[in-house]
Amino acid sequence: MARELTEVGVVGLGTMGAGIAEVLARAGLSVTAVEVTDEALARGRTHVEQSTGKAVARGKLEPEARDAILSRIRFTTVMEDLAVAELVVEAIPERMELKAQLFARLDGICPPDTILATNTSSLSVTELSVTTGRPGKVIGMHFFNPAPVMKLVEVVRTVVTEPSVVEDVEALAARLGKIDVTIGDKAGFIANALLFGYLNHAVEMFENRYASREDIDAAMRLGCGLPMGPLALMDLIGIDTAYEILVTMYQQSRNRLHAPSPVIKQMMTAGLLGRKTGRGFYTYAGRDSAEVVPDAQTPPADDAAAAEARPLRRIGVVGSGTMATGIVEVVAAAGYDVTFVARTPDKVEAVQAGLTRALDKQVVRGRLEQADRDAALARVTGSAQLNDLADADLVIEAVVEHLATKQALFAALGEIVKPGAVLATTTSSLPVIECAKASERPGDVVGLHFFNPAAAMKLVEVVSTIATDPDVAATARALCAQLGKHAVSCTDRAGFIVNALLFPYLNDAVRMLEAHYATADDIDAAMKVGCGYPMGPFELLDVVGLDVALAIERELYTEFREPGFAPAPLLEHLVTAGYLGRKAGRGFRDHSDR
Repeated sequence: MARELTEVGVVGLGTMGAGIAEVLARAGLSVTAVEVTDEALARGRTHVEQSTGKAVARGKLEPEARDAILSRIRFTTVMEDLAVAELVVEAIPERMELKAQLFARLDGICPPDTILATNTSSLSVTELSVTTGRPGKVIGMHFFNPAPVMKLVEVVRTVVTEPSVVEDVEALAARLGKIDVTIGDKAGFIANALLFGYLNHAVEMFENRYASREDIDAAMRLGCGLPMGPLALMDLIGIDTAYEILVTMYQQSRNRLHAPSPVIKQMMTAGLLGRKTGRGFYTYAGRDSAEVVPDAQTPPADDAAAAEARPLRRIGVVGSGTMATGIVEVVAAAGYDVTFVARTPDKVEAVQAGLTRALDKQVVRGRLEQADRDAALARVTGSAQLNDLADADLVIEAVVEHLATKQALFAALGEIVKPGAVLATTTSSLPVIECAKASERPGDVVGLHFFNPAAAMKLVEVVSTIATDPDVAATARALCAQLGKHAVSCTDRAGFIVNALLFPYLNDAVRMLEAHYATADDIDAAMKVGCGYPMGPFELLDVVGLDVALAIERELYTEFREPGFAPAPLLEHLVTAGYLGRKAGRGFRDHSDR
């Protein structure tokens, strides 16, 4: 049975340590909070006072409760005051030599049954444990920042951590109102192991000038629903902190995807550490400010796109699936005349019916006036003949994701559609240049990757090939603006921005599960609760479809030949078995009763 701890200590009162001390005191524990200097101690005390003061101001904490919390924390610079603690949480800088020295000292101060916990996010808990005479009493207790708000705690056991110690810490996490995931000692644990590979990949994308920092961040926020873009998150975490975590992960994994991108070390050396110094990937109004201010890398307003764009009045859409119907809806609602082409008269009727239902829902929900609904429908014409697109100013292809099918379609469109019209593909992973070549008018071809559902999702990736004319890309961006979409620009590479960053992360999660490091439930919880993701990786894979994920990962691996991009065998086996996710009733989880 777990002990009910009453006396705890926290060493290190930076943002994280002060937050941990507050969390422990909020739960009614008596806390001894230790710093090395009076100045640092005062900063830590101020942090706790300000944090609890904000909670009172927001009505989330009564003034009496705040006073009680503060009364339970004893601030001191005397390490020996921890002699009464039943558990001590270390939250000092992320350097092994400093932590090892501290643990050796705590081992001499604290009673033999005191648990020594480290808040490290990436260093070896095992290595720290052997600096003490009580390795079985050492454990990882990784809180997330800000500790009073974030619900996740990763409980990290080593191969020698005593089971009773794990039970005590799990019980404490529950008492603190936290969600804990208990895992083994591996660099990065769950959340950082998945997060930092993704962040490093995004930095590499920026470093290679594949897309602007603004477009990379907007793509992941709007395309995946993430709370922050990867480069803005790097600035929040701190470039130096990110570098140290990646180095630690690479030293253990030897995975090239964990080797810090060169620009990270260059920025760290130059003192461009992110928000805390006022400049990182972005420039901020001042030190510790969240306000981004324009700098030399800030792109000009996209008014230029409208000036360079070709005129658009009539738009064609080819396809009859969900994406095609959604695009017809968006384009018609924006005031354009639309002709859509489906393969058969029955499919034409199905698209018309689907479009009518979608617009009716918008009216019922108060998002569209009845007159606007009627006007949008009046602007739409359905056909089963590609020749009816001859006079279109822009044609958007949204047929099956099969290269030969798209090539045949673009060859036909190149002959049918009038000279000067723009031809666009909604492909999410296939090479746009293959469609452009098939059309025999490659300068007129661009990628317009809408996200599903097209009516709701704000993001569109505008993909230029090596042959796309500048005014064609400008036309695509101008159309997105008229549709109320946020366009991000990139060149023609497998996965573009979103899928190129998303699917390697999903693949890493599958590899983690495959290695039996953590369960699918714990991995999903870590990413949702610890990182604020709207869905865990396995929830998302089951929704996307495991066959779709496998196809995209194969495209990425084929193009980049990066060993870390090779699809995890477990994913391939599930697809072979027909476990494709929700649509098949089973994927990483059983959905047969849903």
